[in-house]
Amino acid sequence: SMTTKELQTGLVEKMKAWQEIEAASVSSTQKIIEKSDNPLIKIAMEIIKRDSEMHSKVQDFIVGTFERKAVSLTPEEMAVIESSFAKHDEYERKMIAFVEEALGQIKGKKMLVQEYLLGYLLEDERKHARLLEGLGKIQKGMYPYAS
Repeated sequence: SMTTKELQTGLVEKMKAWQEIEAASVSSTQKIIEKSDNPLIKIAMEIIKRDSEMHSKVQDFIVGTFERKAVSLTPEEMAVIESSFAKHDEYERKMIAFVEEALGQIKGKKMLVQEYLLGYLLEDERKHARLLEGLGKIQKGMYPYAS
């Protein structure tokens, strides 16, 4: 089996190769945005482009986790933002409920464009909720006896 060092080196190489693909994706979506006059194509490409830019930042962060001191998330740090998190979590839940209701109302009404974009928004809101939930899981994994 691989050593931790070998695993890290392999992961860093993968992240860097992946970043090159993300950069190509950004450039490709930009070309499509410039070529097309269709607003639906433009907004879909803009979403993909922004996601690719964000992926690149996250890949940088992952690479950085091996190159600087370990990332931690202490119970104290979580406590400082706990109330803000709770509030944000409530917003996410409200937005998810809102989109689910809207999707339910237009289901089967031949509103394909609206359904397509609302579906995208729903997935994104669910993703945000998972991101928040994940922070709590990381903290509990690092400090299993924390509150």
